[in-house]
Amino acid sequence: MLTLYRNVGSPCLSLCIVRMKHNISDKIKQKIADGPSLEEFLAGDVTDKETWADYKGKIKREKGENERLRLPPWLKREIPIGENYSKIKEQLRGLNLHTVCEEARCPNIGECWGGGEHGTATATIMVLGDTCTRGCRFCSVKTSRAPPPPDPNEPQNTAKAIASWGLDYVVLTSVDRDDLPDGGSSHFAETVKEIKKQNSNILVECLVPDFRGDVIAVRTIAESGLDVYAHNIETVESLTPFVRDHRAKYRQSLTVLKAAKEINPELITKSSVMLGLGEKDEEIEQTLKDLKEAGVDCITLGQYMQPTKRHLKVVEYVTPAKFAHWENIGNEMGFLYTASGPLVRSSFKAGEFFLTAVLKSKKESQ
Repeated sequence: MLTLYRNVGSPCLSLCIVRMKHNISDKIKQKIADGPSLEEFLAGDVTDKETWADYKGKIKREKGENERLRLPPWLKREIPIGENYSKIKEQLRGLNLHTVCEEARCPNIGECWGGGEHGTATATIMVLGDTCTRGCRFCSVKTSRAPPPPDPNEPQNTAKAIASWGLDYVVLTSVDRDDLPDGGSSHFAETVKEIKKQNSNILVECLVPDFRGDVIAVRTIAESGLDVYAHNIETVESLTPFVRDHRAKYRQSLTVLKAAKEINPELITKSSVMLGLGEKDEEIEQTLKDLKEAGVDCITLGQYMQPTKRHLKVVEYVTPAKFAHWENIGNEMGFLYTASGPLVRSSFKAGEFFLTAVLKSKKESQ
């Protein structure tokens, strides 16, 4: 199964495809909350999760401190890289498709591509190329004011890959393309239509940019035949100017999510928040309230992890217990689904984190 997910410390978008299981055990869900950074794993620093509660290391930088925090045990996990990893990489290269897994240095790449214990192989494909026109301070995807033009064969190649992998849930994502008049929305829509043409039963989630707040572009996506409209607000309002590119505005993201729901009320809408950038509890709660007011159905909360030394440092490693707290808050607020954990990403293991049964029951009732 392939799943589209946004990467650690990387807002860039991608296509993940997942062969989903409908009965997910609590044990498997808990596995998503574990995991190391790729650098830590390669260094051989993997700690057993039984030490979580006893961890006495520093998990928060005080004001004025500049040193990087040491990775806590709940973010460390052995990464399996084997036959599935190599096979997926070869197939993606043959179709000239890009993955956010590699571009954004995601620590989950071995778990997704290798399949992990429960055998779900996951890869991430970025439509619209691998170069973003924005420069958010938490994302390691390469940037340029004038990226190469989109590959006209990409929609067909993407649909071909999905068909060959036998997927039933697809997440399409992309870099920001402010250089294109429509932000790439028509390219997105064409890809969705090609996928549905191959197999109308495939559930499609689009994790899209804000299109500079262009409602026409939002409409193009919302009416393309997709099932889930996702756009990540990324962080709380006070930190937005420091974390995201200056063209990515907090209120603009809320407007886009609200517009998608108003244009197509049948859509399930989804957003994601990174924690550990210095946000306050009351700001997180207000962000969840703002997203609920904008009609967002599903939310994910995950730990920000610094992709390179050039990017924003982690201010705090949020504990698994605190993530559980935010999951309870989200459920109490009435979100259709709340996924909250240290290594949760907006679409990481979408087949397990997302309510596939809800989507399918909605389709069957129509």
